[in-house]
Amino acid sequence: MLPDLPSLPFTDPVLIFALAMVLFLAVPLLFERFRIPGLIGLILVGAAIGENGFGLLARNHTMVLLGTVGLLYLMFLVGLELDLAGARRHKSHTLVFGLLSFALPLGLGTGLALILGYPLRSAALIGAMLSSHTSVGYPIASRLGIVKTQAVTTVLGATLIVDLLALLVLAIVSKASGALDWAFWIGLFVPLTIYVAVVLVLLPRVGKWFFRTASAEGPTEYLFTLAALFIFSYLAHAAGIEPVIGALLTGFALNRLIPEHSALMSRIKFVAEAIFVPFFLLSVGMLINVRALAHPSAWVAIIGFVAVAVVSKGIPALVTTKVFHYGKDDGFVAFGLSVSRAAATIAIALVGYELHVIDEAVVNAIAVMILVTCVAGPWMVARYGRAVALREEQRPYEPNAMPDRILIPISNPKTRDALLDLAFILRGSSPEPLYPLMVVSDDTHTDAGVAEAERMLSHAVLYAAGADIPVHPLTRVDPNIASGIARGIAETRSSTAVIGWDGSRPASRYGIQGIFGTVLDQVLDQTTQRVVVAKLGHQLKITDRVVLFVPPAAIHHPGFSDAAHMIKVLAANLGASLMTLVLDGDGRRVATLMNEIKPTVAITVNKVETWGRVLGELERRLSPNDLVVVMSARRGTVSWHPKLDRLPAQLARLVPKSFLMIYPGVRDPVAAPASPLADGAWPPGLSPARVSTDLVDMPWQAAIRHMIRPSFAHDEDALEEVMESIVRSHDDLSTEIRPGIVVPHARVPGITNPLVFLGVSSAGISFPNTPNRAHIIFTLLSPMGEPQAHLRALADLAHLVASDQRLNELLRLCNVDVVPILTRIGPG
Repeated sequence: MLPDLPSLPFTDPVLIFALAMVLFLAVPLLFERFRIPGLIGLILVGAAIGENGFGLLARNHTMVLLGTVGLLYLMFLVGLELDLAGARRHKSHTLVFGLLSFALPLGLGTGLALILGYPLRSAALIGAMLSSHTSVGYPIASRLGIVKTQAVTTVLGATLIVDLLALLVLAIVSKASGALDWAFWIGLFVPLTIYVAVVLVLLPRVGKWFFRTASAEGPTEYLFTLAALFIFSYLAHAAGIEPVIGALLTGFALNRLIPEHSALMSRIKFVAEAIFVPFFLLSVGMLINVRALAHPSAWVAIIGFVAVAVVSKGIPALVTTKVFHYGKDDGFVAFGLSVSRAAATIAIALVGYELHVIDEAVVNAIAVMILVTCVAGPWMVARYGRAVALREEQRPYEPNAMPDRILIPISNPKTRDALLDLAFILRGSSPEPLYPLMVVSDDTHTDAGVAEAERMLSHAVLYAAGADIPVHPLTRVDPNIASGIARGIAETRSSTAVIGWDGSRPASRYGIQGIFGTVLDQVLDQTTQRVVVAKLGHQLKITDRVVLFVPPAAIHHPGFSDAAHMIKVLAANLGASLMTLVLDGDGRRVATLMNEIKPTVAITVNKVETWGRVLGELERRLSPNDLVVVMSARRGTVSWHPKLDRLPAQLARLVPKSFLMIYPGVRDPVAAPASPLADGAWPPGLSPARVSTDLVDMPWQAAIRHMIRPSFAHDEDALEEVMESIVRSHDDLSTEIRPGIVVPHARVPGITNPLVFLGVSSAGISFPNTPNRAHIIFTLLSPMGEPQAHLRALADLAHLVASDQRLNELLRLCNVDVVPILTRIGPG
């Protein structure tokens, strides 16, 4: 016997939830096939299945609850993701746009309502409904990656201004049954002021305390944010404002405590996009009474409200675009984000209807206006946001914008997650995965060590997955831990290594006091990439300020700009200010250089006169939630000073919480820029013993064999292996670097440094896939495990032969008659 079919509307909670999940899955997929944002589809489907459509679902307490939760969650996410530094930097933009987009619709809406015959009190409430806006298109802007652009930051910052003023009008109208005397205004603004102060002052302090003391494992942090969201949204009633403003303020309050690239933010966004926001959009659609459109009289109010809604938000977007020189696409995105009405508008309409200030005709007209604007707004954001995103991607390349590839050696379970959190923040929006590395000592317990390494790395993979960050876990077996780390950096071609340090006293090595201890000191000696040594004693998310110490001559280090960019990314993602202490240097020069490097962060620069005052100055200026960063240097580099080696141990005693020592990357000697060659100097990797000036017309393999044979005279097998590698690498490729000059190259085993061989042939030699006969042949062999060194050496050879001047100098050094050779090759 078949079960009874469910009656309409559905009342079974399991069936309701099942239907909602199917719609959340299928509707966006279907609409996006027709290039219509999925958000619009959910609103339209909500109208179709609601009580005023096919009647599948009723807008009962369950749907109101879920829709309200989704609305509050969306407003919370807007406040959480707002670029506060950008909003402060462009506060004039936010203020102009906010005041214009409130005052213009309020005036036009009130005037229209008066024309339609509504009394002043009702007309003012209608104007307030039209003045508010909800950034329904925000999830689209977030997915396009344009949330940090100037126009989007301006609109999101103005959302608080507009909605707060609109809800103040609601408070005045709802309470203005009597005289608007001083007691009325005190009763209105005193609770509101107290509430805002509690949210923006007390909540961040409680949040810092909680994140400092609570475990980051499991759902604890996420549950704290949800508790804060709904508690302070509810308490907004006591201040005489709607919960949506409380949700937005809560997002602002926790903004700096939840980094954009963190596991917690990933969880918040995931739940928003999967559950809560779709329920809100569905509930908005269910408000639409399609049947009311059958009455011609209703269309007068509908057309009027829609026209005012569009015009009154279009003009502020146009004015702001012209005044502040935004692009045309930015202007349309700003309009798309501000034209949608939902959150505060719904709240004002429902309160006004319950107070009998507005009638059902206004509610229906407002509902249709909400539908039209909630469809148009996301479409505008999707249509023009793609152009903005494409423009951002095609900005001129800047060296400090190069994506970082970060390797994280891990060994201590107590510091593992903290190091990964730091790497998440330093990675920023780089598309590169992270490389957690475990080096296992090569001893009799290797199998057990590898098993433990796999266990540690599996946790790292899961932890990173929670933050939606790709990782490539690595395990290395090496008798020397430092060598294993250095090899991992080279093999992955990582630009940065993030390594933890426990702050213990450094070991003595060969009678010389070490910096950190044997392993870390060896890593610094064996690598040229940027190394970040981290002593982390508190959660980075509670950091208020990054204190950067810049020693003398640091700005002359070739890796200064890249390191400074990383430090500013760290400060920006933590929402922290950046205070710079400059020792015995030009503070204004340092400030200029730092301000030229992206991203933009609030920076203050202070000078310290002598090394002896550094620790005292730090102790005087530091507060508990500061993060100290030292722009250090390796020995032998231009900015190194002996006191830098003693500074970590001193900071470990001075700063009990957290600090970073950053060692900027330095170029390997093999990769040093090619000359002009000094008298008697040879390019790196080349020597007189590896020069052949007597090459005749012969097969190209024979020519290379002749060039490299002296270096492999005692190992014929190695010679054959090298030849096979070269032939295998160049059967299908041209090695011509300019007409008449070829550079066959390969990475081969058995050598420790790149080797360069030079051959000169007056007759010329034919190489595969090369139209010109080669008169100058550079053969480059690099160690098998050092692809980065190989590429750098190859680039430097290309730089060397790019001009006749450098070739002239090199050929004269080899006692070659320059003129005949240069006349046979193409121009440089």
